[in-house]
Amino acid sequence: MAEETENDDAGAAGGGKKKIIIIALVAVVLLGGGGAAMMLMGGEEAEAAAGEAGAEAAPAEELDPIYIQLDPPFVVNFQDKNNRTKFLKAELNVVTFDEDVGDEITKHMPAIRNNLILLFSRQLYEDLVPHEGKEVLRAEALAQVQTVIEKQTGKPGVDDLFFTSFVMQ
Repeated sequence: MAEETENDDAGAAGGGKKKIIIIALVAVVLLGGGGAAMMLMGGEEAEAAAGEAGAEAAPAEELDPIYIQLDPPFVVNFQDKNNRTKFLKAELNVVTFDEDVGDEITKHMPAIRNNLILLFSRQLYEDLVPHEGKEVLRAEALAQVQTVIEKQTGKPGVDDLFFTSFVMQ
């Protein structure tokens, strides 16, 4: 009987340890599950906040471009490397996202056209034959337009410039 009492005490002590381990595991699982749920809920709230912030920023990104044609087409004479006279006819459009800048472009068109005519007439025919030469000229023309608009309004305002026609002879 004494042996049975010792086994019962050992079994009770072992059973008590098992209960404590099981309770601890259940507590860890519940706490872990609760923490995971909070993180998921917090993640959804963060995504919702990001979505709201994105919705507020979206109108700035969704503005429609305003294309303004610089009429009439530019027709200039310029030289080749042998000092022979060549002609360039170019039609241009500028892009802005600000209606006020569009009004400023129209208002200051004489200054813009003057700067572009002087720029085009300084070119060499051989430099404009390859595609890269036209791209360089396009970038320089954009800079000229931005310079005029920035001088008048304090901001460049013009985002891009495109040749819609480009003929050399």
